[in-house]
Amino acid sequence: MNYVRPNIAAMAGYVPGEQPRPGTGILKLNSNENPYPPSPQVIEVLRHFEGELLRRYPDPFARNFCQAIAEVLGIPADWIIVGNGSDDLLNLLVRACADAAARPIVYPTPTYVLYRTLATLQPATVVEVPYPDNFQFPLKQLVDAQGAITFIASPNSPSGHVVALPDLRELAQQASGLVVVDEAYVDFAEGSALSLVQEFDNVVVLRTLSKGYSLAGLRLGFGVANPTLLAELFKVKDSYNVDALAIALGAAAIRDQVYKNACVNQIKASRMALTKELRQMGFKVLDSHGNFVLATPPQGNAEQLYLALKEQGILVRYFNQPRLGDKLRISIGTADQNHALTAALARLTHAL
Repeated sequence: MNYVRPNIAAMAGYVPGEQPRPGTGILKLNSNENPYPPSPQVIEVLRHFEGELLRRYPDPFARNFCQAIAEVLGIPADWIIVGNGSDDLLNLLVRACADAAARPIVYPTPTYVLYRTLATLQPATVVEVPYPDNFQFPLKQLVDAQGAITFIASPNSPSGHVVALPDLRELAQQASGLVVVDEAYVDFAEGSALSLVQEFDNVVVLRTLSKGYSLAGLRLGFGVANPTLLAELFKVKDSYNVDALAIALGAAAIRDQVYKNACVNQIKASRMALTKELRQMGFKVLDSHGNFVLATPPQGNAEQLYLALKEQGILVRYFNQPRLGDKLRISIGTADQNHALTAALARLTHAL
C-alpha cells in the first residue's frame, strides 16, 4: 500500500550536492559554499549567546534581524520576511500562490531545480521556458505562460549570468502574477532588482546568508516585498520558522559589511583567475556573476571528469540533465583550493 499522494510517489526528489563528513580532507567545490569563515563578529555573538534564549520561543517575525537588514539595505523593516534559508521562502510562496493548471509555476531553464520540485509537491503545473544558448531573456514566452509565480534566478545557477534590470522591470509590468527574483548570488554580482519592490506590488526579491556571508550551515534567508503581500504570506509561514540563534547571528553577519565585502572581493578575484586558467586548458567557461563557474571540458566528458575528480577527493557538481550533461559547475574556492583543482584537471584531461 502506498501511503503518500500519487504526485509524491511519482516524483524524483531534489538531490543536494554531496556532503562529506567534516575532517575527511575532501576538497568540496560542489555546493557553492563560501570558502572563507563567517565574520568574527558572528563568532563573538555565538560565544556569548545567552542560553535563556534557547528555552523560550524565538521572535516569530525575527525583528532584530529585520532591523539589521533595514539599516544595511535602506528599506523599511516591515517590508521584510525571514525564512529558514531562502528555500523556506520559495516553499512558502509556492504553497501560498500556486495551484494545479490554473495557477502554474513558470521559470526559464536551465536554473535552480528546486523550483520544479516545489511545484510538484504542491502540486502545480510547471511551465519551463528554455533559455537560448546566449541566455537572452525570453520575456514574451514567460509573460505568455501566465504564471501565478514566475521565478527568475539572477545571478542564475548553474549558468552564472544575470538578467538585466530593464528586462526584470518589463516582466513585472506585464506578468499576471508574482515575479520572484531569487538573488541568492547577488553579493558576487553588480546591481540588484531590489528597487523594483517599491515600483511594483507583484515583485518579491529573495536573499540568503548562505553564500556571501558564509552561513550556509545556519539556514537563514529573507525576502523583500510590499507589506500588503507579506501580510498574506505570513498566514502561510510556520509560526517559528527561524530560531533564536539564527536571528542573533544573522543580525551580526549582515551588519559586518566590511568583512563580507572583503571576502566577496577575494572570491571575485579567484573567479577571474580560475576562469582564465580553465580557458587556457581548453575549457569553455561562461562569464559568471556567482561564486561558481559553469565549464565545458574540451572533450565534453564532464561526467567522466566528475567521477575521476571524486576518486581524487575533489567534489564538483555534475548535472545529468538536458543541456548540462557535458558541463561541470565548479564552486570558487581559495587560491590554493582552485590550484589543487586545476592541477588535477590538467592531469586528468591528458589521461582520460
